[in-house]
Amino acid sequence: MSSRAILHSDANCFYASVETVLDPSLRGKAVAVCGSTEERHGIVLAKSELAKRAGVKTGMANWQAKECCPNLIIVPPQYDYYLKFSKFLHGIYRRYTDQVEPFGMDECWLDVTHTPQKAMEIAEEIRQAAKDELGLTVSIGVSYNKIFAKLGSDMKKPDAVTEITESNFKEKVWPLPCSDLLYCGRATTAKLAGICVRTIGDLARLQPETMKRKFGKNGVDLWRFANGLDTSRVAHQDYTAPAKSVGHGITCKADLENEEEAHKVIVSLAQDIGYKLRLMNQRAKGVSLFVKDNQLIGYGWQTTLYVPTQDEAVIAKAAYQLLQERYPWRQHIRQLTISAINLESIEVPTQTMLFYDYEGHARKSRLNHTIDEIRNRYGKESIVPALILDEKKMPRDADREIIMPGYIYR
Repeated sequence: MSSRAILHSDANCFYASVETVLDPSLRGKAVAVCGSTEERHGIVLAKSELAKRAGVKTGMANWQAKECCPNLIIVPPQYDYYLKFSKFLHGIYRRYTDQVEPFGMDECWLDVTHTPQKAMEIAEEIRQAAKDELGLTVSIGVSYNKIFAKLGSDMKKPDAVTEITESNFKEKVWPLPCSDLLYCGRATTAKLAGICVRTIGDLARLQPETMKRKFGKNGVDLWRFANGLDTSRVAHQDYTAPAKSVGHGITCKADLENEEEAHKVIVSLAQDIGYKLRLMNQRAKGVSLFVKDNQLIGYGWQTTLYVPTQDEAVIAKAAYQLLQERYPWRQHIRQLTISAINLESIEVPTQTMLFYDYEGHARKSRLNHTIDEIRNRYGKESIVPALILDEKKMPRDADREIIMPGYIYR
């Protein structure tokens, strides 16, 4: 098989860079895009290169960021603009290929194998076009597979192009720490360190059977990635990865002090999940609940549903039951996230359960669709469960949709 030409483009400090384009007075200054302190989302979401050099880190509390960089300018996120600039970037990429696969809002893979121009020339043209047309800088990795292309885009920042080839990858990639490898997370990195595997080269020199025994199929994938054997394809620009889960999560305006308060938030979050499932013609086979207490310690659990569902009442009941059975209540709750997991199409046949009330299920389904129509016409708040009418601890911007796609496109 002939070698492929894959690019990975990463827009540098994307949110902060867009802010400086929108407000040129921010240029040359330390800028951080941060959540609202009043709504208790007060953490750094993104930072400029100058803020990064001053020690500001993503996820840092606003006050900590100010301590690191007293001259830091904090701005609120403007997601509509970030999405608009992301689409502008995609427009530049599509001048060269229709195989353009997003990886988040600010990153993309491109397959330019069948483009007449050389990959490095295309990368340089894209880098210049982003700067000239949008005022943004991008770092681009050029390689023969997706994994190494991404590694290349991470090697030189900002505003650079790095090539990793079949002949030089051992020299360029193998000295890097395992944590630099895509999908090698914190837990896997720690486990590898426990067997004295610290670099990508160390990992590559292991036997694949060893990785399979210790890490399962994902271990074999990592071994293949380290040895430059990734064959995953770059998706077509019109491809949409099937969702694996849909969730909503919020940071409460004040701590939830008991089960009753938590129940109201769970019911409120479940409303949006049920609506989104019906919009997607999907149903959930399970529910997960993630809780973070006021000491920022997180807990997560999941459960399988008796029958796959789109019904928010069933989802809320399952999530609340997890909370009742599992949460220790050593501290009050700061954050809650519910997810409908293991999604499947409503067209998939399901096994008939002997004692399940299918007639009642059909009635509830018709009712939910009627409620959806009313909300679409008169607004989300036109019909709400009476239980949450007096809920005071949900933030105004609680509409935080989380859709998790499938694994890397193959």
